[in-house]
Amino acid sequence: MMLSVVATLFSILGAGGEMEVITLRSGYSVRGEVLKEKDDSIVVDIGVEVVVIPKQDISSRGKEEQGGGSVGSEKKFGPSQYLYSTADLSAAPIKDLVNRFGEGVVQIRTPSGSGSGFVIDEEGHCITNCHVIEGETKITVDIFEQRGSAINERSITDVEIVALTPFFDLALLKLPTKGGKKYKHVFFGFIEDLRPGDTAFAVGNPLGLTRSVTQGIISNTRRNVSGQVYLQTTAQISPGNSGGPLFNSRGQVIGVTNMKIPMGEGLGFAIPINYVTDFLRNREAFAFNKENPNTGYHYQAPPRRQAPLERAANGSSPSK
Repeated sequence: MMLSVVATLFSILGAGGEMEVITLRSGYSVRGEVLKEKDDSIVVDIGVEVVVIPKQDISSRGKEEQGGGSVGSEKKFGPSQYLYSTADLSAAPIKDLVNRFGEGVVQIRTPSGSGSGFVIDEEGHCITNCHVIEGETKITVDIFEQRGSAINERSITDVEIVALTPFFDLALLKLPTKGGKKYKHVFFGFIEDLRPGDTAFAVGNPLGLTRSVTQGIISNTRRNVSGQVYLQTTAQISPGNSGGPLFNSRGQVIGVTNMKIPMGEGLGFAIPINYVTDFLRNREAFAFNKENPNTGYHYQAPPRRQAPLERAANGSSPSK
């Protein structure tokens, strides 16, 4: 059954059973009873039809409340091996979003400096920039746990490098799980939803100033820089912000902050979130092996050119 049929029938309620509200990446919603769940799809009874919906087309799922609406929409979509989660979140004041998702933002420290990162699942997988950890094997991650009005900082030293790619400037780390502890994590948004002028805010650790928040807008959604596409934002990006999340007004991560123009104000850049999802889906190709660092795809060094941009790099060494 083609997905267009699902979109046409999205307002029809399924009969009997426990109803779910399923939001598609296209923006449509489907209400019905989930009859069967497979690795890559779900089978839904919407009343007059039974339809098959690919999980890659699902944005969120939640049980329907009495009188309509849904609860528990913060649910993973797609096969679990993709690691990341998304959710159908509502717009909220930035201070509320920071309070809600701030625990998912971490500080990355190495012997040569520091940067930022963010946790993407309960098991402790973490995204940062490749240039934050490049050439390093001793990595410390500081997490900030909220206890009422207090913040408890905890350092984790036995951090594993799972995958990295200098080409996209992305790295995947794994924090250890002990005693069944689950990590607070962020949710991904969709690049297709962005428009110039949309609100954006960054959370990170510029110059070691932990949990700093900067607010701005999306200036451009497709800025070409040296052959790659970036999000341009007026949210201030400084050395130490590298690898941290750029959020939209719903609290969804839409990019990974990684560089700025050094002589300009409000000219920051972030790697679009769709680059991150592609990296995670194909992370085996970029797998890191400390015994053989050249495993995975290897790219020849491009011709050197004078870069007008300054990476928001580790610590106080912005030229790294």
